[in-house]
Amino acid sequence: MSYQPTPEDKFSFGLWTVGWQGRDPFGDATRPALDPAESVRRLAALGAYGVTFHDDDLIPFAASESEREAHVKRFRQALDATGLIVPMATTNLFTHPLFKDGAFTANDRDVRRYALRKTIRNIDLAAELGARTYVAWGGREGAESGAAKDVRAALDRMKEAFDLLASYVVEQGYDLRFAIEPKPNEPRGDILLPTVGHALAFIERLERPELFGVNPEVGHEQMAGLNFTHGIAQAIWSGKLFHLDLNGQTGIKYDQDLRFGAGDLRSAFWLVDLLETAGYEGPRHFDFKPPRTEDLDGVWASATGCMRNYLILKERAAAFRADPAVREALLASRLDQLAQPTLGEGETLAGLLAERAVYEDFDVDAAAGRGMGFEHLDQLAMDHLLGVRG
Repeated sequence: MSYQPTPEDKFSFGLWTVGWQGRDPFGDATRPALDPAESVRRLAALGAYGVTFHDDDLIPFAASESEREAHVKRFRQALDATGLIVPMATTNLFTHPLFKDGAFTANDRDVRRYALRKTIRNIDLAAELGARTYVAWGGREGAESGAAKDVRAALDRMKEAFDLLASYVVEQGYDLRFAIEPKPNEPRGDILLPTVGHALAFIERLERPELFGVNPEVGHEQMAGLNFTHGIAQAIWSGKLFHLDLNGQTGIKYDQDLRFGAGDLRSAFWLVDLLETAGYEGPRHFDFKPPRTEDLDGVWASATGCMRNYLILKERAAAFRADPAVREALLASRLDQLAQPTLGEGETLAGLLAERAVYEDFDVDAAAGRGMGFEHLDQLAMDHLLGVRG
C-alpha cells in the first residue's frame, strides 16, 4: 500500500507548522521564511485538504491596510488554484510583547480590549475564507507567581471575552464555532484551562456553551501526564470535540511538537483507532514543528510523514478490529458487558436492593478470581501495531 493521502482523508496543516523557521529559546532560525502561498501549493501537492492560520502567520503584525489586502489576496488565489480549504483559523495573542501578561486575562484592561479587537478582526477574515472553527489557545493566560494573578477574576475576564466573541459571531450570522485549546504550561509557568477536563468545565459556565468545544493537542495532554486518547474520548462523549491537533510527544517535558506517530506510538495507535471508530468527521489537523535540523526538503518530508503515519495506523487499527482473534479476546475481556446498562430495561434501584444474588449471596471470591484477559488482548494490539499479524 502506498499510503498516499488524498483530500478525502481531511488532513490539514497550520501555516505555522511547515513555516516554522527553527527558532527556539536557545537558537536562531535555521530555515528561511516560507511564503504562505507557497505553503498552500506544496501542501496541496502532498495530498492535504486544508490549511489553517493565525492572523500573524498570514499578515505581518502592524501591516498597513493595503499590505493586509495584498497578503490576503495572494493567499486566496493560492487556495482557489489548489482547491485547499480553510477549515479553522485562530489569533496570535502570544508573540508580541504586548501580550506578555496574557490577552483576555491580562491585568492591563487596555491590553484586554486590544486583544478583543484583534480577535474580532481575524474572525471576520476567517468567516470570509469559509472557516467553520475558531480555535482559542491562551498560551499567555497564566502566571508564574501566586500573587500576580487573581485566578477567579481572570476566569471572569476569560468568560467575558468568550461571551462577547460568541455574541459577535451570532450577530454577524457567521457559521462558526469556537474550540478552546488546553495546555498546562509553556510559555507561562501555569496556564489557565490546562487540560481537556478544565476546558469542558469552563465551557458550561458560558452564556452560549453550544458554540464552544475543545481542540485538544496530543503533546499538551501528555505534558500533563494524561492519557490523550481518554481525553479525546471524553470530548466525544460530551459532544465537544470540535477540532484536534495531532503531533508527537515523549513524556512530561517541553512541548516537542514532533511529527505525528513519533514519540508515544502506542498512544497514537489507540487515538487513530478511536477517531476512526467513533465517527469523528472533523479535520485530522497536524500541529507539529519540523525539527530545526532540517532544510526545506526535510520540512516537506516531515509533513508527509505525519499523513503517512496516520494512514498506516488507520490500516493497522482496522486490521485489529477485523481480526476474529481480537473479537474473541474482546468478548473474553467482557467488553460487551461494559456496553450494557448496569440496571437493565425495566429494572429499578429498589429491585437491585431487594435481589439477594446481587449482594448477600454474591460469590465475591469467585468474582475476584476471574482473569480479565487484558494482557492477551493488548498483545494482539501490539502484534497488529508492529505489523506481524493481519
